[in-house]
Amino acid sequence: MIEGMDHLPTTEAAVTALRALAAEYAREIEVSHDIGADQTSRRTSAGVGVTTDPDGSLPHEAFAEFGGVPRVTVRLFPDDDALITVEGVECPDIPRDDVPAFLRSVYDGLAFVTARRFLPAHHLVVPLPGDRTYKEYIPLLGLSPWLSSRVR
Repeated sequence: MIEGMDHLPTTEAAVTALRALAAEYAREIEVSHDIGADQTSRRTSAGVGVTTDPDGSLPHEAFAEFGGVPRVTVRLFPDDDALITVEGVECPDIPRDDVPAFLRSVYDGLAFVTARRFLPAHHLVVPLPGDRTYKEYIPLLGLSPWLSSRVR
């Protein structure tokens, strides 16, 4: 995360943290922004030409794509959450403040894949500080070479 910042209050603060992580891990990053109620993905009920929410705020959504392996994308929503995709595995509803810790776990090699033989199933497990983990189901044929190398 950004030095001294425990909370990411805005989408722009989160994008700044993502850029810092990309520099720290020597990754390329490409970011696109959608600003306004008529542009963001969760504001489908906004009328034509309406750019603010009913409370007068201007919603801001960002999409960041990291270069290298594993392939990682982050979609930051105005509602203080994010959708992180790691090698095609979608991890929805990650709180915005957990995004940097989530990416650090992935890039530091702490993330792993669990495998079950009876009723075959795979799950991506991403541990976070404070004994928290995110666990997402991986379709049986959805293991990329990077995910296969993380199976325990």
